[in-house]
Amino acid sequence: MTILGLDSSAVSASCAVVDKELGKIKAYGSVNVKITHSQTLLPLAENILKAAKLSLHDIDAFAVSNGPGSFTGLRISVSAVKGMAFALNKPVCGVSTLLALAYNLLGRDAIACCVMDARRGEVYNALFDVCGGNVERLTPDRAISLAELGGELSQLTEKEIVFVGDGAELAHDYFEETCSIAPEITRYQNAASVCFAADESEFVPAKKLMPVYIRKPQAERERRP
Repeated sequence: MTILGLDSSAVSASCAVVDKELGKIKAYGSVNVKITHSQTLLPLAENILKAAKLSLHDIDAFAVSNGPGSFTGLRISVSAVKGMAFALNKPVCGVSTLLALAYNLLGRDAIACCVMDARRGEVYNALFDVCGGNVERLTPDRAISLAELGGELSQLTEKEIVFVGDGAELAHDYFEETCSIAPEITRYQNAASVCFAADESEFVPAKKLMPVYIRKPQAERERRP
């Protein structure tokens, strides 16, 4: 199965084409220039397909990180995937951004502490047990304070804990003595990991794909008394 994956859940945007059966990345690219994802994402996808010498008709399915993450960023990538998949009548898979981050650590034997800066003193977080080529979820995706997260991590003593995600530096500064941080090259969200994390049993028609927001948008939170 050839999958085209997109991720624009944070500052950077990325696109990948992966042969899921062979476990091979055919083409991958990212942009991290703080330009609106609506300007960069589709041109990036077009260039990645050209590099792989493929057209959209050669893609069997689509995968996209559908949350948590930037409200605007998620809407852009989810809408892009819905549009391409709907036009071609191809299935799609929405992948947890945090689960995809755990796939950055494939090949290691560690607890992946996936963290994204959620502002307001919290991080989006989930914990995963990574052992070689297997990833096992330990917690649901949630918004949690660093203090609360620290209480959980203090109970995990059997394996190395590795921070991964765009909130990794923030968390590592807080827990520097007890945890490590993924190298820069494997630290951030990327579309190749989204493809590898996509579960074939969870592919759905394009119309069913939706972003997953853990918290309400800031404007809606501030409007409440």
